[in-house]
Amino acid sequence: MAQTLRFFSGADVQRAVSIPEAIGLVREAFIELSARQACVPLRTQIDVPRHAGTVLYMPVYLPGRELLAVKVISLFPHNAAAGRPLIHALVLVNDARTGIPLAVLDGARLTAIRTAAASGLATDLLARRTAAVAAIFGAGVQGRTQLEALCAVRPIRHAYIFDCDPERAARFAREMGAKLALPVVVADRPAQLREADVIVTVTTSTTPVFAHADVKPGAHINALGAYKPEEREIPAQTVCAARVVVDQRAPCLAEAGDLILPLAQGLIQPDHIYAELGEIAAGIKSGRASDTEYTLFKSVGNAVQDAAVAAQVLERAEALGLGTVVSL
Repeated sequence: MAQTLRFFSGADVQRAVSIPEAIGLVREAFIELSARQACVPLRTQIDVPRHAGTVLYMPVYLPGRELLAVKVISLFPHNAAAGRPLIHALVLVNDARTGIPLAVLDGARLTAIRTAAASGLATDLLARRTAAVAAIFGAGVQGRTQLEALCAVRPIRHAYIFDCDPERAARFAREMGAKLALPVVVADRPAQLREADVIVTVTTSTTPVFAHADVKPGAHINALGAYKPEEREIPAQTVCAARVVVDQRAPCLAEAGDLILPLAQGLIQPDHIYAELGEIAAGIKSGRASDTEYTLFKSVGNAVQDAAVAAQVLERAEALGLGTVVSL
């Protein structure tokens, strides 16, 4: 008997899981992660210095879903100059009871959705309830889903987009303003950042993208772009001043330059990490302490997010007629 699996395109993934739904899915996944119920080994990273690229291999086992998955994701920043996407990815899903491969999913769209869902969850748990102005650093695909996620959990009425490419920023502002029916303005001066209640950084920058002096007291920050020990998007002063929450402690202490560099300078200690996001989602720890406190969610990305969204795609595949059957 021939073995088959399903291939799910990015359009399939998008049709199967909305960003508000994904926020709920990753909430449960992070709770499972922090409860040590999921098995998530540190991912393997292969650098391709000749082409300034990186490939990540991210495995996970979710016992509650009886599911094994691994994502292979490549990040090549120079692709943009040739009009190619920065990120390419595939997710392979296996049945944990038999090891049988079940599906392969387009990982680029899945990554954009699950990353936005994580920061949407963090914003819901940590940002002020009245947060209404957003600032997005990075006008790529992920920046778009990030703004959607913020609008899903807070009454965002105005957004700024910061990007080093003015044309790309203008396109982002035009398209996302129409999609979300709110003013999206291309930022051209630091003073505009001082209006932001929620800030998201999802860039390829290796150095801080803003100055701490331009961050409004009480702002919440989702730091998502930097994922290497020598790189950061957030100034050390902001990290030191903030209540810091991470997706998972061990990977962030191994990979997140936003935390590793201040640690190496002696500006913070490991216990400056207040909590994992799953601990707050589970009610084990509280969220922000006051309306004037800075809060920072630092994520290097976790495979439980990919598995949770992939499982939902598989669950809805038959009812929605999704996927292409492939014979092996």
